[in-house]
Amino acid sequence: MKPAGIYIHIPFCRSRCSYCDFATGMYSAAMAERYVLSLVNEIKSWREVDPPEPVDTIYFGGGTPSLLLPAQLETLLTAVHQRFSVSADAEVTIEINPGSATPETLAEFRDLGINRASFGAQTFDDGELARLGRSHSADDTRRTFRYLRDAGFVNVSFDLIAGLPGQTMAGWQRNLDEAFALRPEHLSFYLLEVHQGTPLASHIKSALQPQPDEDLAAEMYAVMLDRAVAAGYEHYEISNLCLPGYESRHNTKYWTAAPYYGFGCSAHSYDGGCRRWANERELVRYLKMIERDGAAIVSETRLTKVERQAEAVFLGLRMMQGLSLKEYSRMFGTELGAQHEDDLARFREAGLIECSGDLLKLTRAGALLSNEVFAAFV
Repeated sequence: MKPAGIYIHIPFCRSRCSYCDFATGMYSAAMAERYVLSLVNEIKSWREVDPPEPVDTIYFGGGTPSLLLPAQLETLLTAVHQRFSVSADAEVTIEINPGSATPETLAEFRDLGINRASFGAQTFDDGELARLGRSHSADDTRRTFRYLRDAGFVNVSFDLIAGLPGQTMAGWQRNLDEAFALRPEHLSFYLLEVHQGTPLASHIKSALQPQPDEDLAAEMYAVMLDRAVAAGYEHYEISNLCLPGYESRHNTKYWTAAPYYGFGCSAHSYDGGCRRWANERELVRYLKMIERDGAAIVSETRLTKVERQAEAVFLGLRMMQGLSLKEYSRMFGTELGAQHEDDLARFREAGLIECSGDLLKLTRAGALLSNEVFAAFV
């Protein structure tokens, strides 16, 4: 079995972005303290996999985990180390909202052993940030990046979003100019998804903001890849780029069927075999369940062989190195080509997939249309 990852969800934000549909809420010091105590209780009481796999990644996600005090993060890290066997070279990531942490706080985070930072730049255009409801400015992003370097972080990632309402190719090129000038070790880039029920969806429906241009977003994706490769980045996953050796070890677990154990409201877990489970999403209900029972699991799924085969394909193909057909055959006792001969032939003819030796890969066009490819295997 592969080493496991720990995910800890911190649901607090200073403000809510217009496109967000994550399990988040407004920060308060009292609620944050109560939540940390509940997390410690959940971690100490956890017996879902016994014995658990050794852990080599820890990820504080959210929300804005950097809103927690260093002492609170230390409490959580101590609880994880007491409950799990954590490798000495573990990748420990914290998500940060630009402008939400001081140089002193970031230095304290680094002293705790947190060695990777990820933050949502999204865009370097202040007008676009305002339309997204982001609470930070482009200058906040630049300052936060500088503070991280000063604090000793040598593994930094940030996000960019393409296809924003009203965004132009010239504006996107300026974003890329800024991103590559900073030269983070890792870049995640996303095409904007408009989720129903979010303020952004309402703004677009009522014509307060223009409908995103999907064709332009596709062009932005291609430009991003061309410029990133020219700048020395590797396109290792559909939405992720890195300098050599700086892949997100934690997120790679999700795409390679490694086990991961989630804590906090809305956190999801996987045992690396056939069982998935998820915690209560709503914060107060989560707290009450943990305070009463020490656990807050509200759903559980036992994957069938067919479901595991489908996941192996559509998660494995997210990795640009490709899916090993020999490994698939070893795992499931059947040939993928025999199961999906017509689909594979159709996608190959359309230029969406290719084979390189033992590996089945998405082409660049296939990466852009990946959902259409994946749908054939679900």
